[in-house]
Amino acid sequence: MHISNRKRILITGGAGFLGSHLCDRLLGEGNDVLCVDNFYSGTKDNVAHLMGNPHFELMRHDVTFPLYVETDEIYNLACPASPVHYQWDPVQTTKTSVHGAINMLGLAKRTKARIFQASTSEVYGDPEIHPQPESYWGRVNPIGIRSCYDEGKRCAETLFFDYHRQHQVDIRVARIFNTYGPRMHPNDGRVVSNFIVQALRGEDITIYGDGSQTRSFCYVDDLIEGFVRLMTSSADLTGPINLGNPNEFTIRQLAEAVLRKVGGKSRLVCKPLPSDDPKQRQPNIEQAKAVLGWQPVVELDEGLDKTIHYFRRTLQS
Repeated sequence: MHISNRKRILITGGAGFLGSHLCDRLLGEGNDVLCVDNFYSGTKDNVAHLMGNPHFELMRHDVTFPLYVETDEIYNLACPASPVHYQWDPVQTTKTSVHGAINMLGLAKRTKARIFQASTSEVYGDPEIHPQPESYWGRVNPIGIRSCYDEGKRCAETLFFDYHRQHQVDIRVARIFNTYGPRMHPNDGRVVSNFIVQALRGEDITIYGDGSQTRSFCYVDDLIEGFVRLMTSSADLTGPINLGNPNEFTIRQLAEAVLRKVGGKSRLVCKPLPSDDPKQRQPNIEQAKAVLGWQPVVELDEGLDKTIHYFRRTLQS
């Protein structure tokens, strides 16, 4: 019997960009947090400030292998999420999504823990419907260079719903749209970090295509609020549920905003578009608004200021 009234929460990928912010939030709410990471794309620097906290524990572990711990809740965030990282070892990316899901669902089944899956807007592929509602099944290339991530995450959702139906595992599935903020990896190839790092270094800012493709950018604090609301909501809400910021910007608008804030002599330079790069990304968050009372509150302007401040400090050190 677990005697303490503190919840024991396991976060896989807990030393990553999103995972480390989730560690902060859940520790702040008085929980015991076990952060599990193999440090493939996460880093100890993201959680170094928590190491003195007696309710925080860090474990080096790869979720493609089973994990034997006791826990009340599981947040499964383990998987490299930027194309640079997930395409470096695509086989391992698929294994992380699929074997990782099987191992964490097995743990949830044994411990009767509620389990959260960090899924992705990439399950929609290059969509024919805009913005994308949860009911849309997607348009994904199963044999492309992004498939290891897209199809891995799709298969993970399949496993979550089959464990729910077959073994009554208590699941929560969130589909995450583009998120940015402090602790993003400077070399993750994502557009926000790319533009900020290039501008701070005085390099040309690289736009792929003509910059007319759109993205919606959610600040990390807003997203974590969505995670926690979904996890603490009523027992019958499995998801999948879109979490993201519906305010849509072209890539060129983002580049110009970063340049304006950072200053300097960087120029915008266009390069060819990579294959399978979606033209549009915008979440339909009506469901999150209705059932979670959730919507983003941090505007791009404020979020960019905080993110630029973080990268300025990081590059100086």
